[in-house]
Amino acid sequence: MKYLKLFFRLLLGVFMTYAGFTHLTIAREEFVAQVPTWLQFSPGFTDSVVLASGVVEICLGLGMLFLWRNKALVGALLALFYIAIFPGNINQYVNHISAFGLDTDQARLIRLFFQPVLIFLALWSTGGWKVWEQWWNMILKKQ
Repeated sequence: MKYLKLFFRLLLGVFMTYAGFTHLTIAREEFVAQVPTWLQFSPGFTDSVVLASGVVEICLGLGMLFLWRNKALVGALLALFYIAIFPGNINQYVNHISAFGLDTDQARLIRLFFQPVLIFLALWSTGGWKVWEQWWNMILKKQ
């Protein structure tokens, strides 16, 4: 099980690092199409969202690859990032936006079901569940 978790942690790290670099380069227009319409205040702002999310993805990806001692924290943050970008995937489906080869509603709908899998893998492969539990307990104590 240890090696399976390691495999998925490294896979997510490589995937996120690559995706982050594509935000900044070859797939920038595709990612602009992913930004929810309610967040597109101006073309410059939308492009800034894409660039910022690309930098965050690179940092999280490299964290998954190299921050072994903090893997649970990085995994918890990556899962939160996947949750934060989920509205972009919903926006793509609801507004019938073709990007990344997803040119049918069926393909866009199927993609929506992969986001929970990514969230699970980020938490499971790193032990991020424990960090989420700690955060939740801190929130409850403050109330």
